Amino acid sequence: MNGILFPIGPCVLALATTAAVWDWKSRRIPNWLVAGALLISLPIQWSVHGLTEGTQTWLLGCIVGGLFFLPGYAIRAVGAGDVKLMAAIGALCGPAVAIYVGLVACALGGIWALATLLRRKRTKEGLTNALSMIVVLPGGIKAATQHGKNLREHSVGRLPYGVVIAISTIGVLLTTA
Repeated sequence: MNGILFPIGPCVLALATTAAVWDWKSRRIPNWLVAGALLISLPIQWSVHGLTEGTQTWLLGCIVGGLFFLPGYAIRAVGAGDVKLMAAIGALCGPAVAIYVGLVACALGGIWALATLLRRKRTKEGLTNALSMIVVLPGGIKAATQHGKNLREHSVGRLPYGVVIAISTIGVLLTTA
């Protein structure tokens, strides 16, 4: 990877930081933030890569970023704001960076969740919930979604995953520059 070019870097850092602060305070990532990022990312991609390649980078990044956390959303492990934030980061940075950010976010999120479970002394309940999300359910996505709703009723807590995504984004950007 050749790093992130000028207008993209500051925009994605502003997006990730704003989303992290907002998610930390309210446990929500506002739609206006990710929608605005998606809207400004297309002309930014055009200015950096040209019309055709910029459109391809924007579209593939958006799809890859969004699809990365979509299974987690389907089983209610992450929120819709996290999926949309990853789509916006992918639209700004492209599909390859979106994959790296997603992988790092999954690892960091898992470490943070485990540390939170240990701190709250809820490890057994949390690991039971995690295992039941991993096990394939008869009935496919519909059953998994319903099962996710049941797990949320017995949840051991929620993490502001936008913070994890922001830390991962900043880390990936710094290591690829």
